[in-house]
Amino acid sequence: MKKLISLFVSLGLLALIYWQLSRRGQLADLGRIFAECDGMWMALSLGMVVPLTLFTSWRLQQLMPHAGQLGFGEANKLILVASVLNLVLPSKMGDIAKAWFMRDRGHLSGSLALSLVVFEKTCDMLSLLLWCVFGLLLYPAKDALFWGMTFGVSALLIFGILLIGSARFARYFFATAATVAPAKTAAKLSTLGASWGDMHAYFWAGKTRLVTVAATSVFIWFLHLLQIWMFILALKAWAPFLANLALSPLAILAGLLPLTFAGVGTRDQALIVFYAPYFTAPTAAALGLLCTARYLLPALGGLPFASEYLGVARRAKTAMATPQEAAP
Repeated sequence: MKKLISLFVSLGLLALIYWQLSRRGQLADLGRIFAECDGMWMALSLGMVVPLTLFTSWRLQQLMPHAGQLGFGEANKLILVASVLNLVLPSKMGDIAKAWFMRDRGHLSGSLALSLVVFEKTCDMLSLLLWCVFGLLLYPAKDALFWGMTFGVSALLIFGILLIGSARFARYFFATAATVAPAKTAAKLSTLGASWGDMHAYFWAGKTRLVTVAATSVFIWFLHLLQIWMFILALKAWAPFLANLALSPLAILAGLLPLTFAGVGTRDQALIVFYAPYFTAPTAAALGLLCTARYLLPALGGLPFASEYLGVARRAKTAMATPQEAAP
């Protein structure tokens, strides 16, 4: 039901965006922009999905306790199928299902598998925030709004670093959050807090693995932001690369708000607003469609393997809905 509601919200926001373009006489420009796009840049930018998937799969291998414990081919299948499940299950459950699958295949214990997925997604978020802060600090035209966003994103980054770097701070945060949250949410926070503690014990015991995964995450997100800049070039538009480092993460963060289907609508509107100094609204709307393709293409690649994972995903969803069974 939540996914259905988010889909309707996304469709409503897109309808509003395209209605505004139509009212300004700019809707026809959207088709013209795609018709006149640079074919080489378009192919290169969409093709970035391949190295991004490969690097993400390699990172998943590095998360494992022992080399060769998870094959590279199997890691790729996990990443692609998680993209499929993230489109149809709420709250990024496709990523959580990876933990259940690794447990079912005997790669890891349940609690450690969940800890690895939690660490993986935390590294992704912190890497995105890091590039956003870097870009915002160098962004030349900061008004009060952008200074406010710089402060807010920097605060989130510091909070995330404390959460992942200090076991004491993490325990205090999860314990405090559990005391003020509703009973159902409190139980889930307690489960997440336990997994977070396991994650701290595992990763801080192996500094080399920690540095490797963190550095790879930063590099992967550099490639994500580079891909969005290449989309802009494919549309025969322009924005400075450093400005893109500030603006594209902000749009991605807008798409992470728990309102829409895969960020569609909120991310598109954010692109129109943030890139207004550099190109027109139809170009930004076209960029929004390409950013949505970033999520759809890996999902399409994962469809041939999805059936064997569906049972695992259902068990993961059921366990997460029943907090006392949440440890896989």
